[in-house]
Amino acid sequence: MQVVLLERVEKLGAIGDVVAVKPGFARNYLLPQGKALRATAANLERFEREREVLEKLNAERAAKARESGSHLDGASFVLIRQASESGQLYGSVSTRDIADAATSEALAVTRGMVDLKAPIKTLGLHEVRLILHPEVSVTVTINVARTSDEAERQAKGEDVIAAAAEEDRALADAQAAVLMESGVEGQDDEPEAESDDEDEDNTDADKA
Repeated sequence: MQVVLLERVEKLGAIGDVVAVKPGFARNYLLPQGKALRATAANLERFEREREVLEKLNAERAAKARESGSHLDGASFVLIRQASESGQLYGSVSTRDIADAATSEALAVTRGMVDLKAPIKTLGLHEVRLILHPEVSVTVTINVARTSDEAERQAKGEDVIAAAAEEDRALADAQAAVLMESGVEGQDDEPEAESDDEDEDNTDADKA
């Protein structure tokens, strides 16, 4: 199906472009959301009549999005979640979670603005793109941690999972060293016990 775009659509075209798309994509997304019109002769004529107005309106909306979303570019948001020692979340961070975290009085971020290919399922720093307008996008960092302390450490560049694993290894090594030392001390005590037994035997023999 051919459509004429009424605004820029990523990976498809700019305003005024006539493009071929799958019928389902046009019927379920482009047409109902007012992003395109069927590329009929009547609609193409209508678009050319309204082109100047549409382009001006699009430019105004883009400018407003840049202004209201300028504080978001490079911003970081902390989301506290439960996770295993390996860093796997008991659940996930969704587009709704990110939209809620990024929403402010200046700008209401919706789920549809969050460009997330799959839910976040691990601890760490995750860069996510927010599409505020077809021509305006910003990148935010989602800091997923188990505690506020972990979030601060991650923000400074620390790999908290690797650090925890290193601490566990160090503790295991220390415990092994203590056990080994205890075993050596036990072995050192055994000959003394045998010597005592021998002394008792010699005493009995002298008495006899």
